Parts: sequence; C-alpha cells; structure tokens
Amino acid sequence: MKPLVWLGSSHDDIRRFPGVDRQEAGFELYQIQRGHEPSDWKPMPTVGAGVKEIRLHGRNEYRVMYIAKFAEAVYVLHAFIKKTQQTSKADIELARTRYKQLIAARQR
Repeated sequence: MKPLVWLGSSHDDIRRFPGVDRQEAGFELYQIQRGHEPSDWKPMPTVGAGVKEIRLHGRNEYRVMYIAKFAEAVYVLHAFIKKTQQTSKADIELARTRYKQLIAARQR
C-alpha cells in the first residue's frame, strides 16, 4: 500500500471538512492507496499530467486533488470546499503550483 504524502496545507484543509465528509475523503484516499479508483472522480489535466480530483457530495461539494501515478506514494495536492459550478482559478493555481514543486523535487 502506498503512503499518503500531504503537500502544503492539504492535510489541515481536509481536517476542516465536516465529520462525515472527512471520513468519506479518508476512505476514498485509502482506496487509492490500495491501487483502486475512487468512487467519483475526474481527471484534472489543467493542473498537471496524472492529476485527479475526488468529488464528494455532502451538505456542500468537496474536492481532493491528488496524483497517484508515482510508485513511491499518493500525493495529496489540495483539498477544498467547492462553492461554484466551476473550480475556481485560485484552487486550480494552488494545486498546479504544488504539482510543479513536486515534479521539481522528484527531479533532483
């Protein structure tokens, strides 16, 4: 099973989700660690190659962006409450920045 690596504030962000939604996010990440796909997801090529977004539907809409294509770990890039139909540019840019930092660190 791959370990989870939390980038930036992603761990603190997901801990702010309400109990049931946080639990569901944890279960979905556990499935990914075991090599399975989450139950509801979509690719996020605008963030980076191989980045996916877990979609959680609770009282609000919650999202967890991650990348699992590397053998050593599942990297959680960003977790947030989605407040509009379209993912905000700020959320995409934050995940993209963390993705670029991850890629740069892996190349050293």
